[in-house]
Amino acid sequence: MTMRMRFHLTIRLLHWTMAFLIIAMLFVGIGMVSTAGPAYAQLLTLHRPLGIAILLLACVRLAIRLATLAPPLPDDLPRAQKLAAKGSHLLLYLAMIGMPLIGWAMLSAGGYPVTLGLGLTLPPILPQNLGAFGMLRQAHTIAAVALFGLILGHLTIALVHGFIRHDGVLSTMAFGPSADHPQFPAPTILPRLEPASTDSIPIEHSFPAETDPAIRLDPSERQIDPT
Repeated sequence: MTMRMRFHLTIRLLHWTMAFLIIAMLFVGIGMVSTAGPAYAQLLTLHRPLGIAILLLACVRLAIRLATLAPPLPDDLPRAQKLAAKGSHLLLYLAMIGMPLIGWAMLSAGGYPVTLGLGLTLPPILPQNLGAFGMLRQAHTIAAVALFGLILGHLTIALVHGFIRHDGVLSTMAFGPSADHPQFPAPTILPRLEPASTDSIPIEHSFPAETDPAIRLDPSERQIDPT
């Protein structure tokens, strides 16, 4: 797998936190559409604070994203796919910020308070208007479907990069060992070999007779020192 730089740690933390919140909010929204009675009120109590939390986190994430560097896309990726990747990220930010705002405006136009729990209530951002309420409700539904489609597409492309292309794009949002400085196993230290002591070597093996030229010569060939 190609080693690549990663997004800023705060971006990665926000990414996975928001992914959990968005999936939870979508399931709560599906439950609201298919449920009536007391369960609807309970789901609505969860849906409102989830939407506002996503709105705030998306704004913080966008600010940090603009202030930090992003890992470059692979060089071998076609230009059209690079443009599509940037466009899809832009649409995701628009959906994450726009959808909660539409919901807030919808409740304001319908005259419903945006309660967050613990006694917190947001002020209305639109005057009460039933016509606007109906239009915003349709827009909120369309935005939810669009966000769900964007998430599915985003997940599919991420899996393609991670398990088919193996280009390191998926690891830019991962945790654990750094993609730039992977943790390699520590080198194995071999035991130091001490040289054998010469004391244990027999004398006759240390200086074999065959290596002495004087011994190898025939006695008649030896030179006698005239002195």
